[in-house]
Amino acid sequence: MNKSISTINELLVETFNDILTIEQNAINSGAFKDISVTEVHTIDAIGMYEPRTMTEVAKELDITVGTLTIAINNLVKKEYVERKKSAEDRRLVMVQLTKKGKLAYRIHEKFHSDMVKATIEGLTKEEEETLVKSLENLNSFFREKYNLKNGKKRE
Repeated sequence: MNKSISTINELLVETFNDILTIEQNAINSGAFKDISVTEVHTIDAIGMYEPRTMTEVAKELDITVGTLTIAINNLVKKEYVERKKSAEDRRLVMVQLTKKGKLAYRIHEKFHSDMVKATIEGLTKEEEETLVKSLENLNSFFREKYNLKNGKKRE
């Protein structure tokens, strides 16, 4: 393996592992010790402003509504999410973030924003474009080679 390929491999593996560890540590050491990274990503999928249907959130996370129901039940108990019936169609269940959920969302969003800013700091416009193209290539490889959709294996 040539030196560049070896270095890129090491950096990708280390960066991936570091992101997961840092994200989990940030959650465990902050005000949100009671939620997991998966639950934070569920909060992220619900979003800040508009209530969403369970189906919309499940589709974004690429999971079943049944799986999402379990996650939402836990987040409701922990007071990050509230569930309501739709005013227009009482059969539809809407979920939205509570004040506590919105704070968790903002902290998670800031973590990602800081990470991206640090990644592109000092890069020229051309270098940024090269980085974007490289990450698009990597993303396409994973999605095509491993039949992924939103980071999860398609059935």
